[in-house]
Amino acid sequence: MQMIASNYAIASLLAYIWFKPDLTHISISHTPWWLIVILGITLPAIFLCLAKSLQTVGILKTEIAQRLSVVLSLLAAYFLFNEQFNQLKIIGVVLGVSAVLCILFSKKVTSNQTIGYQAVIPLLSVWIGYALVDILLKYTTSLGLQFAVTLNLMFICAFIISVVYLTFKKTQWTLKNLIGGLILGILNFANIALYVKAHMLLKDSPAVVFAGMNILVVVLGVVAGLLIFKEKLKGLTIVGLMFAVAGVMCLAMAM
Repeated sequence: MQMIASNYAIASLLAYIWFKPDLTHISISHTPWWLIVILGITLPAIFLCLAKSLQTVGILKTEIAQRLSVVLSLLAAYFLFNEQFNQLKIIGVVLGVSAVLCILFSKKVTSNQTIGYQAVIPLLSVWIGYALVDILLKYTTSLGLQFAVTLNLMFICAFIISVVYLTFKKTQWTLKNLIGGLILGILNFANIALYVKAHMLLKDSPAVVFAGMNILVVVLGVVAGLLIFKEKLKGLTIVGLMFAVAGVMCLAMAM
């Protein structure tokens, strides 16, 4: 949690330095504080849910829950953001979800990764939480707010809420966790900033951003496993990679 808190301080600082927000035109009355606060709570909370799920059921089922949150995001794209799905988009989404399932289920499940009653809530929290973050970040781009200001306020709010939580827990801060937070903050800033920017550039195609990100994260994870950890390709993984490439191509051509 110390890493999570310090990561948002770094992310906020980077957002200010990188985007140079115009703070003179901030309208307190027109800023959707409810949205900033919800994101400020949800962002650090989802890290805690992820940690709890990893401890309870292991990495495989947690990763499945995390990546299949794209299903909820795609439903939101259709019902909340009124995106029209043409044939290519539908094919791309189906191929993408199939690819994620093939790649994830090709991994070996150890015997201690059984789902009991105590694991249901963390898994559901990961599944719903990641989709909620996706949807809220997309929603912020539809309000016509200054991107840099919104991003900065969101990170600051997440930092304050995390520090309040740690103060309540009477946590002793350590240098190791602060350094970890520095690294995490750089990655987190780049991830969220570019994700929101993608939604701004493809404002009429949220499904392309939702599906594209989740498909490519899993694909790049497989590539990293091959190149860095010398993992061997299994038949189901190869099928998944083929589905993923075809799915991304369909989504790209559908735009």
